[in-house]
Amino acid sequence: MVDLYNFIAKRTDRMKASEVREILRYAKGDVISFAGGLPDPYCLPSEDEICSAIDYISKFKEKAFQYSLTGGILELKEEIAKYCGEKLGIKASAEEILITTGSQQALDITARILIDQRDYVITELPTYIAAIQAFSLFRPNYLGIPMDDEGMKIDYLESSLRAMNEEGLKPKFLYTIPTCQNPAGLSMSMDRRRWLLELASKYDFIVVEDDPYSQIMFRDIQVKRLKSLDTEGRVVYLSTFSKIYAPGVRVGWIIADKSILNYYELAKQSIDLCTSSVNQYFVLHALQSRIIEKRLPAVINKYKIKCELMHKMLEEKMPEGSKWSNPVGGMFIFGWLDERVNTKKILMDVIQKYNVAYVPGGSFFVDGSGWNTLRLNFTFPTEQQIEVGVGRLAKAIENELKKL
Repeated sequence: MVDLYNFIAKRTDRMKASEVREILRYAKGDVISFAGGLPDPYCLPSEDEICSAIDYISKFKEKAFQYSLTGGILELKEEIAKYCGEKLGIKASAEEILITTGSQQALDITARILIDQRDYVITELPTYIAAIQAFSLFRPNYLGIPMDDEGMKIDYLESSLRAMNEEGLKPKFLYTIPTCQNPAGLSMSMDRRRWLLELASKYDFIVVEDDPYSQIMFRDIQVKRLKSLDTEGRVVYLSTFSKIYAPGVRVGWIIADKSILNYYELAKQSIDLCTSSVNQYFVLHALQSRIIEKRLPAVINKYKIKCELMHKMLEEKMPEGSKWSNPVGGMFIFGWLDERVNTKKILMDVIQKYNVAYVPGGSFFVDGSGWNTLRLNFTFPTEQQIEVGVGRLAKAIENELKKL
């Protein structure tokens, strides 16, 4: 038999399976899973909403079941532009918007069109695991910037940029989830947002703002999207309907200056020609009928209750010395355990013996740190599962510490 491995491109050595996806394979049966980033089933479209959307789509069947333009259905882009202006404070025209197959595709295209090998990419520590997956295929150098309760430490960023500049180096772009961050659920302060954009201008790099969670805010914190503060066209804004409507429709969008958006569209053409027309019409119906706007308050309240419950349980049950992020919104809580605990090494043992699953935190760090960290999702499990699951996790960590 021919050895097909010999034909595989060398760059595929940077392709790593998502730990989240791998864990979901084992989190079955009696296992309580805090691993995925799934919405609560209650928060998905109702039967009446689905029927209404199907009736709506049937009126556009000659368009909905046909190819659409690569950039997306014009009516949807216009509706998104309106939505962004009203709800997100971002002024954009339809010509500055590209529809993507989920925001993950937007991350993949960002890597394709921006990263040359050994380019410097700046991220938060920790940052979104699937963004690292998308970027790493193109072999960048990473610079990780630590966070605190106010988000990325911009003073640390500034000193790092100054040191790079002295060596004749500059970053290609900075990737950030400034609002309700994944995996920590924290948000960058307004002072730091303005400071970040000043540094981007001074040191001439692009800012990629990933914003899937900002509409799931639990606290009355006034924030402005980086894109709304952008006066130079250097912020590329990414978002998705996966968290506020339904992940199954796989519809996201990019807002960017038309000069760079053209390259995003060219790259998308070679990937999938266009995002599913049917799915775009599902989202168009949801926006026009204001389903998303009407349902969001109930979604936020439900997630807030679950988040507060999980945080309370973690503070009460987990061993002394553990530290937990206190999210302002989003879908996750991030934790730091005793430095002797390697959360990746003990994962399968925890799943098999204690019937609870989490995501080891090391893969969220581009600098190789974070071996004693973990990410927990609170949106999908029930409140009862949160109580039971945290108890199981606490027992597992306590027993692990006794072995050390």
